[in-house]
Order: sequence, then C-alpha cells, then structure tokens
Amino acid sequence: MNAPARARFLELLRASFTENALVKLTLGKYRGADATLQNLFIRPVALKNGPALSFLWRHATRDITKNHAPADALALLEPLIGGDFLDAHLFTSQQHAQLECAADGTARIRVKQVSPDAGGPPRPTEPAAHDRAKVHVIPADAPWLRALGVTTDRAQPREGMADKFRQIQKFAELLSHLMDEAFPTPAVGGVPLTVVDMGAGKGYLTFAIAALLGERAVVRGIEARQELVDLGNRTARDHGLGGRLSFSAGHIADTPLPACDILIALHACDTATDDALAKGIAAGAKLLVVSPCCQKELRAQLTAPPVLADALRHGIFQERQAEFVTDALRAQLLEWAGYRTKVFEFISTEHTAKNLMIAAVKSHAPADAARAERLRQLAGFYGVRAQRLAAHLQFPLVSENR
Repeated sequence: MNAPARARFLELLRASFTENALVKLTLGKYRGADATLQNLFIRPVALKNGPALSFLWRHATRDITKNHAPADALALLEPLIGGDFLDAHLFTSQQHAQLECAADGTARIRVKQVSPDAGGPPRPTEPAAHDRAKVHVIPADAPWLRALGVTTDRAQPREGMADKFRQIQKFAELLSHLMDEAFPTPAVGGVPLTVVDMGAGKGYLTFAIAALLGERAVVRGIEARQELVDLGNRTARDHGLGGRLSFSAGHIADTPLPACDILIALHACDTATDDALAKGIAAGAKLLVVSPCCQKELRAQLTAPPVLADALRHGIFQERQAEFVTDALRAQLLEWAGYRTKVFEFISTEHTAKNLMIAAVKSHAPADAARAERLRQLAGFYGVRAQRLAAHLQFPLVSENR
C-alpha cells in the first residue's frame, strides 16, 4: 500500500471529525469476503447521547444501518479504507478527497477545495438530528412547498397533505442514497447532471429533486396537462429555481428525450412506465427511478399454472399476480440491459397504495444468454408472450424454437 496517500486521506478524515466538517464518506470497490456487500455510506447524526456516525451498509438486496460513536467509527473505518474497500470518497464542508487503491498496493489521493457556492451535497455545520428533533431532507419551510399547497405559513403540512409531505421527504431521502451509489463523485464546477421527471403532475417531487440536487443538476418535468406545466414554471420562477428547473407539455410515449443522466417516472400508469424506462435506457441514463401503478397490460395474457388455477379465480389475486409478474419482468429486463436493479417499498401503504419503487443503476454490459433464458422461462411460466418494455428493448420473450 502507498502509505503516504492512505495516511494523508486518514488525516483528512480525522480532521473532518474533530472540526465537525464531515458531510459524508463513501467507500466503494469492495473486495472483502461478503459477496453481497457493495458500498458503505457514512453520515453524521446527532443522538440523545451525543454526535455519532451512521453507517449504511449497502448489500445487493438489502441495506443495514448502524450508528457508532466517532472514536469507534474511526477505529472501524481505518482497516476498511484501502483494505476491504479500494475506493474512498470524503466530502467535507471545505474539500472533497478521493483515495484510489489498486490490488497491487499502489494508491493515489486527489483533493479539491470546495467553495460555499460550488454545489454538490449539502454541507451541514452540525450533525443532522437523528432521534432528537426531526430534521427533514427538504426543509418544511421551503417556499415552493407552501406555493404548491403542501405546507402552511408556519411550515406545517396543510390539512389533508401530511401524507404528501411524508412522500416528498421519503423520496428525497431515497434519491440522496441512490445518488451516492450512481454518482459517488459529484463534479465540482463541471457540467451539471440532466434529470428528467416524466409524468411530473403538479411537480411536488420534481421540485424536491431540484431542491435536493441544487446546482448539481438541471431538472426538466414532462407533464401532459398544460395548466400544471404553467403552474410549475410559474412557481419555479417565483422562487428562484427557473434557471435549473423547468416544465414542458408532453406525453411520455411521444416526448423526445435527448441524452440524460437520471430518469424519474413516478406513478406512470400501466405501460407508460415501460415507455419511460425505454426512453431513459436509450438516452443513456445512469440512474432510473420508477414507481409503477395500474399494471394492466399482462392481465389478459396470464395463464394460470395448474397449481395456481383455483387461487387465481379470485379477481384480487389476479390483479396482484399481474402486478408481480409485470414488475418482476421489468426488473429482470433492466438487469439484462446492464443495470443493477433494486425493488423495494417506497413509502408505507398506510400513506399510499402506490408504494413499489424500482431503482436501477447502470453497472455492466448487457447480460449473457443464460440470464436471457431465465427471463424467458419466467414469462413462459405465466404464459406471457409480449410486454411493452421487452418490445422497446427488442427482447423476444418467446424463443424461436418454442
């Protein structure tokens, strides 16, 4: 190991602890014994017994969060940096540092100074509250929340909008973690990311994206209803977001989509989710985030396997089966197309029934024939011969020899 490079990085890390300047630490390129572990994200939090570091261990299909006192956290991190994790990215209120280690023991460090207006992740002057006072990812007093009717002048959710407020906060929290995974090194002074939100509606989550990413991104919302497009653009202008947030009229299926970095489509009905995913893939998006709803396309095609025939005589089971098969095929098609995909609950069904989210990060070349065949076997098991995203990707769900 190149001791000076690693020692310098650890020195900067210790200083970020003592100076209360840490924003986040990201460890990547894992090479340890746990085949499911991918990344480790560390952020400062404030607990009842004092400041702590929250460790988010990101595995292939689950996340594990644990909190540690600063001294204990540093003791845990030192052997991991340059050991199990070959890459480390440190973000503080003054600088960004990246340590790159190679398997042969060589390493290098790059450090960039950060000015207060350079964009990038938020730079808190103190740890975010954890189990003390609630701190929202999107401040409750954000003027655009009030303009869109979500909060009152006292920064409280309006009557009937508490669920929407929770949804906005949860989405922003999820997106911040997905950004850590898809874009671990935010560009400083570089070209901003391009984000497209297809089917933006009233723009609640589109505004949340713009507020979360700040100068890191230019955000465009696509919405079919002109009155909502006008409302979004007017609100963006009125609150100083017009330079990096805009809305335009259009339908998902027929709106041209040039190159983009992030594609969002939340609650796009039925095959509109497939249209959005296909456009994002074709545009080279590194991060795709969708929350499907109204999965009707496959219902007429589903042929119940004999063992399920009696159960699927009930309409509610048919509906849920159609949802499962549709989204399982979408997830596997994204994996086949070269994305690392996660499917999880977006927000509790207590707050919304439309709670499934599919997130995909571009990570590898299109998959091999074996994965393609497993995908066809899933479709064949349920009698599915055609599906919108498969058609967009020119992926035959039925083998020629069947």
